[in-house]
Amino acid sequence: MAPMKAAPMRPTAKFSISFGLVTIPVAAYNATDSSTSVSFVRIHTADGGRVRNQPVCSLEGVEIPPDEIGRGYKPDDRDTVVPLSDDDLDALPLPTAKTLTILAFVAGGDIDPLQMGKGYYLGIDSPAAAKPYVLLREAMERHQRVGLGKIALHGRETLAMIRPMEGALVMQVLLWPHQIRPMDGVLPERQPEVAPAEVAAAETLMDSFGALSEDDVHDHYREALEEIVAAKLAHREPEFPAGEEQPAGQVMDLMAALQDSVRAAKKSRGEDEGTEGAPDGGGSGRTTKKSTAKKTAAKKTAATKTATTKSAAKKTPAKKTAAAKKTAGRGGRRAG
Repeated sequence: MAPMKAAPMRPTAKFSISFGLVTIPVAAYNATDSSTSVSFVRIHTADGGRVRNQPVCSLEGVEIPPDEIGRGYKPDDRDTVVPLSDDDLDALPLPTAKTLTILAFVAGGDIDPLQMGKGYYLGIDSPAAAKPYVLLREAMERHQRVGLGKIALHGRETLAMIRPMEGALVMQVLLWPHQIRPMDGVLPERQPEVAPAEVAAAETLMDSFGALSEDDVHDHYREALEEIVAAKLAHREPEFPAGEEQPAGQVMDLMAALQDSVRAAKKSRGEDEGTEGAPDGGGSGRTTKKSTAKKTAAKKTAATKTATTKSAAKKTPAKKTAAAKKTAGRGGRRAG
């Protein structure tokens, strides 16, 4: 049986990118799928009934139907709520309502990751948009820059970043700078000092990490939750694969913990522990157990030879000294 094809994506918005005097009509598609994330419903623990959020009017105390629910805006300095209709919002003098105007091109690293919001794929919305679309994409790829602009989405104006990705343009919604809270009180006034050797050990541990695997980026939490639900429906105990236990407790010796972590990382990749601290140049820096044993034997042999040489060196001057004393004694008797 052939696998079912995924339903085609539908655009959530349509607008134009303004790149100087160039206009590019695009359609925005959701790049993320929030429906696949784990979500819970609220229940009444006594009987398992659903607890729902009912839209109730704060003045009348009655439930309000959806067609009677509108928008309102509450000023910061007043308790009054001002009603706003769709016509009021449409009348806003926003040039960004239908156009994303690029204001600047910057390096991608200049964007604070805290500002990153929802992502959208931008598709070509008309045949005439194909060439300027490709032109903007290739220019940003060669120039290694991303575009910053403003766009009004879902009734709100927001900052946006446009960047090339795998032959397409992607738009990332950005938070305004005033929406990023300051870090006051996050860190203590006095922070501990770390020794250079500890920093070097941490860098060695970072180098020992391998590349991400498919299993690393798999949602195991969702699978475990689904197993618990299936077990409850089948009136059985949940079955989970055995996993490694993580060590608990406070780390007292930071240096020892770093070194143990490096050894554990290498052991998990099947590398010899004797390579600790050695550079990994595509396998040339790795040492097998046999070569380690040979090196150990060579060190012992060298140590034995050194000890023998030192012992011989000590004995030789002793003999020479005794012979010199005898010669001096004989010469003294002859002179007398």
